[in-house]
Amino acid sequence: MRKIYFQGTYGAYSHLAALSVDSDAKILPCKTFDECFNKAISEQESRIIIPESNRITGNIGIEYLIFKHRLNIYLEHFQKIEHNLLGQIDAKLSDIKEVYSHAQGLSQCSKFIKKNNMVEHIRADTAGSAEMISKKKNLSQAAIASSLCADIYGLKVIKKNIENEKGNLTRFLVMGKNILQPKFGKKNYITSFLFKLKSKPAALYQSLGGFAINGVNLTKLQSYPEKNSFDSYFFLCDLDGHIEDPKVQKSLKELGLHCEDFHVLGVFEADKLREKKN
Repeated sequence: MRKIYFQGTYGAYSHLAALSVDSDAKILPCKTFDECFNKAISEQESRIIIPESNRITGNIGIEYLIFKHRLNIYLEHFQKIEHNLLGQIDAKLSDIKEVYSHAQGLSQCSKFIKKNNMVEHIRADTAGSAEMISKKKNLSQAAIASSLCADIYGLKVIKKNIENEKGNLTRFLVMGKNILQPKFGKKNYITSFLFKLKSKPAALYQSLGGFAINGVNLTKLQSYPEKNSFDSYFFLCDLDGHIEDPKVQKSLKELGLHCEDFHVLGVFEADKLREKKN
């Protein structure tokens, strides 16, 4: 049975995403993102599922681990994020005075929290907050977390979908040590890679010309400083297309002329949700 590791506690949105990707896998929690990546390195047949970015709040902040470990990306998965107010079985909305969750969970439900005059408490994660609430048995305390947490920890969903904006999504990446990519066909693909440019004036401008000339669409381009440096940067990039597509190959060949480091992170099918957004 394949193992999929996620960061957090059972009931976390990463747990939900893992179930959506492969419900037959053995899904196991890790305390930190570093632990997830180390598991993938030491157990080559295992995979990890990592939140990469959120539609509303932006990057999750795990890029440094992507640069460090350079695991292969097998697929992307967009998980719908629906926040719920969870409390004791006998609790009512009027009982709740304090609410616990991850900082992003609290931020994404700020209107509901303010409207109901609740005191916020930041915790390490949403599912951990639910687990804590289940143990404290205090009618006045609640957690913001997934509905799965209610089932796991014996809590009641006091109020569903309390997020400020509906349709919130988090993009997850499924990664592992072994290199694997789909055959080039008629489907929609994403090629993900990182690069570091040679130190010369206008290097970034010159390096991206090949994509424009060949009509290749970049869907992500982000810069991150190299460790212990403020004048040397890595770039994380996604493009629409398969690496075996001739126009993608021409674009990457042009980019390579300007790089001192280049690494393909993965080629994978685009999530079907991208088609719906277009």
